[in-house]
Amino acid sequence: MGNFLTKVFGFEPTKMKLSTELMAGLTTFLAMAYILAVNPAILSETGMDKNALFTTTALAAIFGTLVMSVYAKLPFALGPGMGLNAFFTYSVCLGMGHSWQFALTAILIEGIIFILLTVTNVREALVNAIPMSLRRAIGAGIGLFIAFIGLKNGGIIVDNPATLVDLGTITSGTGLLAVIGLLITGLLVIFNVPGSLLIGIIATTLIGIPMGLTKFTGVAALPPSISPIFAQFDLSKESILSWEMFVVVFTFLFVDLFDTLGTLVGVTTKAGMVEKDGTIKNVNKAFMADSLATVAGSILGTSTVTTFVESAAGVAQGGRSGLTSFTTVVCFVLALFFAPLFLAIPAAAICPILVIVGLFMLSPITEIDLSDYSESIPAYLCLLLMPFTFSISNGILIGFVSYVLLNILTGKYKKLNVFMCVLAILFVLKFIFL
Repeated sequence: MGNFLTKVFGFEPTKMKLSTELMAGLTTFLAMAYILAVNPAILSETGMDKNALFTTTALAAIFGTLVMSVYAKLPFALGPGMGLNAFFTYSVCLGMGHSWQFALTAILIEGIIFILLTVTNVREALVNAIPMSLRRAIGAGIGLFIAFIGLKNGGIIVDNPATLVDLGTITSGTGLLAVIGLLITGLLVIFNVPGSLLIGIIATTLIGIPMGLTKFTGVAALPPSISPIFAQFDLSKESILSWEMFVVVFTFLFVDLFDTLGTLVGVTTKAGMVEKDGTIKNVNKAFMADSLATVAGSILGTSTVTTFVESAAGVAQGGRSGLTSFTTVVCFVLALFFAPLFLAIPAAAICPILVIVGLFMLSPITEIDLSDYSESIPAYLCLLLMPFTFSISNGILIGFVSYVLLNILTGKYKKLNVFMCVLAILFVLKFIFL
C-alpha cells in the first residue's frame, strides 16, 4: 500500500502520515468549497445557465486537482479562479460587450498557448522576467477588485451619480444580511475555525430564510446537466482572427500567469517547497496541471482554472503530497450531488466571502518595499486602478507602463529587461489605438 501511494501521489511513509494527508485534503476542500456557489453566481451574470455552472465548476475542480495530485504530486487544489471569473464576466462580457461563447473561446486558446509555453519552459522564464513588486501588486489588486464586486452585489455599496459610489441600505434586506454575514465570517476567520468561509456562507444563508432572501428547493439531487454550456465556442473567423480576440487572450494569459504564480509562490513557501535559489519545486508540472485544467474547463464551460490559494489551509494542516489533493478531489465528487443547497445561496451570503478572500489576496503588499518609489509607485498604481477602473487588465497595463517609464527616466534602466520593455510598448500602443 505504501509503495502504491508513493508511486501515484508521492507519499513518503517515513516523512508523512496518512491521517494527516487525508485531514489536510478535507481542510482544503472546506476552505475552497465556496467556489461551488460563487463561481456560478458570477458567471451566470453573462447569461450562462447557473445550474449547469455548478456542475461544471465541480468537474473543473475535480479534473484539475486530480492532475495536480497524480502528475505533479503536490498538495494543491485547483478550481475556476477568483479574479479570473470576475474578469470573464465584468470585463470581457459586460465591459467589452463580448458573448460568453467568445470568452470561452479565448480561454481555450489561452490554455493551449499555456501548454506550449510550459512544455518549452518559456512560461517559467516569463515569470522570472517580471519585477517582484508588480507580481505582488497584481494579486493584491485583484483582491481589491473582488472585494469591490462583493460589496456591490451585497448591496453594501451602490452607485451615486454625484459621487460615483455610496453606502447602500444596510439596515434591511440584502445589505443587512451581507453585513451580518461579514460579522459572522470575520469572527470565524479571527478564531481560525477550519472551513470558516464555507461555514460563514451556510450561516448567512440560513439567516436569510426568515428574511425571505433564501429560498431552498431541496438538499440532494443528481448533478444538473452541463449541456447548455458544454463546448460552446465561437469559432468563426471573424472572432478567432479579430484584434479583440488577441487582446482578450493576451489579458487572460497575463492575469492567469500571475494569479497562478502568486498562489504557487505563497503556498509553496508555506509548504517549504521553495528551493534556496527561489525556484519553486515541480513548478513546471504545477503549471502543466493548471494549463490542462484550463483547456478542460473551457470545454466544460467555465472560466480559467487555476491553483487555489486556499490550498494553504491544507498545507498548514501538514499536507505535503498528492494524496492531500486527491482527498480534495473525492470531496468535490461528493459535493456534486448537493447542487440544490449550493444554488440556493443568496448574493448577500456570497458578499462576505468575496470581501474576506480579497483580504487574503492583499497580504503580498506587505512585502513591497514602499521606501523605493521606483518600485512602490508602479505597484500602487497597478493595485489601485483595478477596482477604480473596474478592470483587472487596466491596472496591470498601467502598472507595467509606469514601471518601465519611471525606471528609465530615473536612470534605473538596468533593472529592466527586453521582455518588460516590449510589453510596455505593446501596452502603450493598445491605449493609443484601442
